Formats: sequence, structure tokens, C-alpha cells
Amino acid sequence: MNAAKPHIAFDVDSIRKDFPILQRTINGQPLVYFDNAATSQKPTQVINCIVEFYENYNANIHRGVHSLSQEATDLYEKARQKIQKHFNAADAHEIIFTSGTTHSINLVAHGFENSLTEEDEVLVSALEHHSNIVPWQMLCEKTGAQLKVIPMTPEGELDLEHYSELLSENTKLVFVNHVSNALGTINPIEKIIKQAHQVGAAVLIDGAQACPHLIPDVQKLNADFYVASAHKMCGPTGVGMLYGKTEWLKKLPPYQGGGEMISEVTFEKTTYADLPHKFEAGTPNVCGGIAFGKAIDYLNAIGLEAIAAYEDELLNYATEKLLEISGLKIYGTSKNKTAVISFNVEGIHPYDIGTLLDKMGIAVRTGHHCAQPIMDFYKIPGTVRASFSFYNTKAEIDALVQGVNKAKMMLS
Repeated sequence: MNAAKPHIAFDVDSIRKDFPILQRTINGQPLVYFDNAATSQKPTQVINCIVEFYENYNANIHRGVHSLSQEATDLYEKARQKIQKHFNAADAHEIIFTSGTTHSINLVAHGFENSLTEEDEVLVSALEHHSNIVPWQMLCEKTGAQLKVIPMTPEGELDLEHYSELLSENTKLVFVNHVSNALGTINPIEKIIKQAHQVGAAVLIDGAQACPHLIPDVQKLNADFYVASAHKMCGPTGVGMLYGKTEWLKKLPPYQGGGEMISEVTFEKTTYADLPHKFEAGTPNVCGGIAFGKAIDYLNAIGLEAIAAYEDELLNYATEKLLEISGLKIYGTSKNKTAVISFNVEGIHPYDIGTLLDKMGIAVRTGHHCAQPIMDFYKIPGTVRASFSFYNTKAEIDALVQGVNKAKMMLS
């Protein structure tokens, strides 16, 4: 938990008016949405962008000489440029549109299939989401490379001393999330990347949970690959991005074959298109890409620093109030974390608490959060996860605390 930081004129009531779904009731109660780590809600500005595209600009891009195609292409490529600027990529062609974080990771994993050997080692952290574990397991099965794990501490942080010991001249790839989806831990990825580069390893950072709360500067971080999903950032589902350094993207082979990713096709030989189209086979999610850009505009208009400060205030408040509940334990106590609290109440299964909270209109996530190794480390079946966003309020946290107390009384 971070020290509370004052925010300047953060008008959450005004912001909440941008999100129509927050006016809903669930089971007769006002919706309290604390499942933001799974997906964020969408503001009217993004929703209207989607409607406007299909009403006025719908066309396939890059291939048409007619006006609609050219207009749609222009909007799509401007969105790519917004994403480039937001993440401070050196070139727009270093931003590859994908269907999301999982697609991005699998694209990179496929690219290394022919470059690893049995002597090579791949490192993943113990804090990873399954989408940043399984593709690398599959890669190691195909290549014979060895998968090694950077262990975690009881506080939910990575054991960096052990990481240093694992690194060697055999280490070819390192995969770490920027922020743990299950615990909220913010990993020191700049240090992790620097150490990996010292032994010649390439690094992919899973930024899915970080990007709603902060702005990663990929050049400053010196990341080789950085991946994210729009739907975590107030954008639509089904679209995300892969940032890759030009030198790496040129080395990797295409992930899929089809239209758009080709330069010339004959039955004898096909040559591939230049970046970024080499990795964007087929008709893309044009509307999704444009709406992704609009979501970035929305977040930047509020200010990511203001968002982070306000969410930190919510995190501190919720941590203090929840720990007042007898028998409640929080997992993941790093001093550097985002607004995520994973907890259990002694003697009660997290699923049961989540089910009763839903009856009260409170949406939380229960289970292992696609991070089963973390739960195995703590020897628990899962947790209740409350994840906060900048449109949440302290009054909603009070409702959560009241709800947990009520559930505890009913289930004890």
C-alpha cells in the first residue's frame, strides 16, 4: 500500500456521469462495480465513438480507393499514432494491433519457435497470469528449452536476489508482468529488464494490469516487447496492442498468413509486407482500434497521475476498513501496488462471499484469477478480489465492508 497522496480537484461525481452502467441496479441494489481488474467500464465517449464509426465510417481499410475506406483507414492509423505517443514508442510501426494481451503474447511466443534450443532457458515470474505462463510452456515443449520460475515472497513481491542468480548466458527470454492481476503488486520492471539485457536476453512485459493506472514509457523502460488490452483501459473488448522494438519485429516471422500481411503472392513464393502489417493478417477490428484511441484520449484528459493518486487514496481507505473485520486476511502486501485487494475471511470460502456480495449489488471477482501458482504459494483455493477504478467512491467501499460483514455473519 502506498502512502496517501493528495489529488487536485478530482471530481469523481462528474466522472461517474460518463459511465451509464454505473446507474444500474443489481438485485434491487445500486451497482457497486469492483471487478475492474477483469475489465473496466466504458464511458459514453467511447460508446459514442463505436456507434459513430458504424453509422458513418464503416469500411474495410487499407485496400480501398473509395472515400469511406480512406476515411476509415485514416481514423485507424491515427489511433495507432495515439497509442504510439501514449506509450512513447519510437515509431508507429512498432505498435501492432492485436485482439488483446493474450494474442500479443502468443504472437511473440510463436516468433521464437525456431530460434530456441535445448541449451536455452526461459524465465517467467511466479506472479504471472496464465496467459503469460502457458504460451511459454508450450514454446519450451516445442523447442526443448527449459522454463525457470522467478520466485515470489510472502508479501507478494518478486525475489530479485533469486532472479539475479537465475540469469545466465543461457537465458534467452524473460517474461514478467508490470502489475500482478491477483495481488496488485507493481514489479520493478526497469531493473528486471536491465539485468536481463546484461546477459543478452529479450524481455516481454505484460502490461494489461498496469496501463489503466500509469503510463509505461517503453523507450525509458527499454522493453523489447510490451503488451496491453484496450478493455482494461475503458476501451472495447477484442482489441489490444503489441509494442515491439523494430529490430525484434523484423526478426520475428509472421504469426498468421492471409490478406494485408503480404507484399506479393504467387504460388511459388510469398513475400511479406513491411511493419506493422506483417503481423496484422486479415480484416482487423477497425472500430475497436479507433475506440482504443478514444479511450486513451479519455484517460489522458483526466490525467493518469490524477487517476493514480485518487485510486491510491481508495486503496488506503479500503485496506484500513477491511482490516477492521475480524478474521480477514489480505494477500499481497507490497508497499508498491495498484488499487487491488485480494482477501479471504477465515473459515469461509471466497466463492460464498462473492455470491452473497452479488445479492447486495456488489461485483467482485472470486477464485484464482487465472493466477493459480500464486494461490498454490499461499496454500489457498482462491481469494475475493476487489479492484478499484477512478470512478469508484469511498461510499462504495463502505458498502463493500458492510457487505463482507453481513456475509461473514450469515456464513459463520
